[in-house]
Amino acid sequence: MSEQNSRGGDDAYEHHGGFPVYEPVKAGPNFGRFVDVFRRLQDLAVSTHAPDDVVDQAIAQAEALGDLLEPYKVGEGKSPAGFNVDIPGRGSLLLPPWTIEKFDADGVRERGHFRRYHLGGNGAVHGGTIPLLFDDLFGMVIHASGRPIARTGYLHVNYRKITPLWDELVVEGRVDSVDGRKAFCSAELRDLDGTVLADSEALMIELLPGQP
Repeated sequence: MSEQNSRGGDDAYEHHGGFPVYEPVKAGPNFGRFVDVFRRLQDLAVSTHAPDDVVDQAIAQAEALGDLLEPYKVGEGKSPAGFNVDIPGRGSLLLPPWTIEKFDADGVRERGHFRRYHLGGNGAVHGGTIPLLFDDLFGMVIHASGRPIARTGYLHVNYRKITPLWDELVVEGRVDSVDGRKAFCSAELRDLDGTVLADSEALMIELLPGQP
């Protein structure tokens, strides 16, 4: 689906509503490792039961790390987090550590796993983490299809099977149809045997000029 066909103009893709047009910030050579270290800390923060003296040491070291990084805070769109497609989760700690395998007008496919940080209970991924995966995927689907930036109008998720931690999984989505500013999308989360663990449908609505 080309943007010229779907929106009637070659420059329609550049319409961002009220969003700034950010230039992607290239990560330095150690940024992937930087993110991995913090992912490990996220896992440990929800999976350890340390004695009080160790907790006190951890607090002191975390506060020192915060003090080290604080002077380098930048505004939205100025950090490499979220922009680097060669790093799992694009370098964002909010997103599960998935890697893009396919990104074109026909859809987007990612491969990855959920970590201990994403635990819901009894070895299963927290149900609220799966819509996050789908919602981020649909944003990339819109981008890959050449449509202008959009907000999620609705997101519906069907939980078909228990989604396990740590197992390698695949998620794939696409634009099914377009009606003016509305793009109707769908996606599936599968294990490597092809079993559908969850599927989703979403309405992505193109922003109007100046709309946040």
